[in-house]
Amino acid sequence: MLAKRIIPCLDIKDGATVKGINFLGLKNVGDPVELGRKYALEGADELVYLDISATLEGRKTFARLVEKIAGNINIPFTVGGGISSVEDAGALLKAGADKVTVNSAAVRDPALIDGIASKYGSQFVVVAIDAALTDGVWRVTTHGGSRTTDKELYRWALEAQRRGAGEILFTSMDHDGTKNGFACDVYARLNGMLSIPVVASGGAGSREHIAEVLTAGKADAALAASIFHYNEIPIPQLKAYLAAEGIPVRL
Repeated sequence: MLAKRIIPCLDIKDGATVKGINFLGLKNVGDPVELGRKYALEGADELVYLDISATLEGRKTFARLVEKIAGNINIPFTVGGGISSVEDAGALLKAGADKVTVNSAAVRDPALIDGIASKYGSQFVVVAIDAALTDGVWRVTTHGGSRTTDKELYRWALEAQRRGAGEILFTSMDHDGTKNGFACDVYARLNGMLSIPVVASGGAGSREHIAEVLTAGKADAALAASIFHYNEIPIPQLKAYLAAEGIPVRL
């Protein structure tokens, strides 16, 4: 069985790592390169850097930062935020990113997935999907969960895979930030439908939550932010716990 992956997520605004709830009340939580190096040394399997800068200058700062990250970190890292064209993706891959993630832009223009995958390969494309349970249906949302679309989660995940996504990163907006656990039934269903890996995001508050989503939820990887940034669950302790529970992880 393939090892399950533990992935810290770092939100970046104007070159700094920040943390807030739904991008509000942002606090600077550290230098992106140093934090990335720390997580790599502690045993993180991959990193995700998401650019939440609203300005063009912020985007330029992020591209320069990607080059710096690539030169200082020895584990794979994915970058996203504001990628709306094949050219945007290409610039970040050329700067040294291992993968790019697309979200709202792919919902607006699904052909973006095809374009990036056909030019660079499916292994470089992560489609991030945010969704919330609305009247008994998981509806895809955009803009940090603030806008509900007419897309249904499972159909959109299948379409993303068909168009060339190499991985799905799903966040339940109902669970995100609650630290009450993941939507394990949803991850299990996604895993059963898809032939590509599924990364779980939204709800990590304890070691048990992560173990549950990697077992009952059948997720291939678990992504979290606050629990790592505030050292609530150090990665070495988390991985030791998972290994003791019989979950295959890279130690």
